[in-house]
Amino acid sequence: MSEEPQSAPSGDFVQSLARGLAVIRAFDAEHAELTLSDVARRSGITRAAAGRFLRTLEQLGYVRADDRRFALTPRVLELGFSYLSAVSIPEIVQPHLERLSHEVDESVSAAVLDGTDIVYIARVPTRRIMSVRITIGTRFPAYATSMGRVLLAGMPDAALEGLLEASVLESLTERTLTEAAALRSEIVHVRGQGWALVDGELEPGLRSVAVPLHDRRGDVVAAVNVSTSATRDSLDRLEAEYLPKLLATATAIDAELRLV
Repeated sequence: MSEEPQSAPSGDFVQSLARGLAVIRAFDAEHAELTLSDVARRSGITRAAAGRFLRTLEQLGYVRADDRRFALTPRVLELGFSYLSAVSIPEIVQPHLERLSHEVDESVSAAVLDGTDIVYIARVPTRRIMSVRITIGTRFPAYATSMGRVLLAGMPDAALEGLLEASVLESLTERTLTEAAALRSEIVHVRGQGWALVDGELEPGLRSVAVPLHDRRGDVVAAVNVSTSATRDSLDRLEAEYLPKLLATATAIDAELRLV
């Protein structure tokens, strides 16, 4: 049952607002529909006051009335969207990356696409695996990275073609895929399977597997990966052990991103 605050702060406290919020909180999963008497009892106010608040909420579109019973409408979700929309992707992703890194004992990261590059927006390093230090804001060419490839795979075909034409496909290592046709084919393959694995194309000995993150419309908005060393982990281990945990992490992050 909802309760009013035990002690109201000085003259800045708006009691009518507190009671209106108490009326909204009177509804929950187990009490989706309530009578006027129920609302008054659960919110701790009089029937007359509950009636006024319910009628006001009904006119504003937050409550519907049906045969003396009241229920919230989906519009109440707007009250939480202001907060959720202010929460950035890095803030949502970071705790998930920390849990994943603890599970696999490897470095994990998240990145977004910016032009032809990926930009790191979150990271949990466990050990130095590259010659350059990776920090938030570090950029790498998308075509040669696992996160870049799942981000490219999530683009509409026309936008993808434009981006690939703007990319300079340099040989960063002897393994780097620089043939435009072969790269397009690999991106189509990544799009179909839903993940990308890159072995030594960005830097010798660096292996990583990545999966996309989606917003509530289903669009790819970011990517997460697990990175390791060829001397420590086989490709089979990346696919068989790390990938399932990475996919589970992405599913959990997607569930939160759908609320933003």
